[in-house]
Amino acid sequence: MIVIPVTSKLTGEAFTLSELEQTLKPLGYQIGGNWDYDHGYFDYKIADEGGYQFLRVPFQAKQGSLDDYHVTVELGEPFLLSHKYQRGMDDHVHVGVGKASIDQFSEPVDPDASIPDKYVEIGRELVRELESHLLR
Repeated sequence: MIVIPVTSKLTGEAFTLSELEQTLKPLGYQIGGNWDYDHGYFDYKIADEGGYQFLRVPFQAKQGSLDDYHVTVELGEPFLLSHKYQRGMDDHVHVGVGKASIDQFSEPVDPDASIPDKYVEIGRELVRELESHLLR
């Protein structure tokens, strides 16, 4: 996966996970589905133009684990990423063996999709907005 880092004053700053959720969710962020007990991501969907363009803000548990709502987390460097999906039917459908399961998500057209310049600038603006909300 190709990522574009976005330099931020937030990198290395510590917050409680509850404080981050209360601040970021109203701004349109959600915790990405690929979190683990010790790390995760806040994702902001920038666009859905022939794929998904996201600003991703990583966080790492510093004291406790993420299943504790008041865990202290440290933010990592935000970055931009893009996932370009196929239009129409996926010709590489995965059907589970011995069970009625079908992978409903299509394979990416380009797993290393580039991010248009306009979204890079939007990502930088979003990071500045985060800094103004969190670094008071």
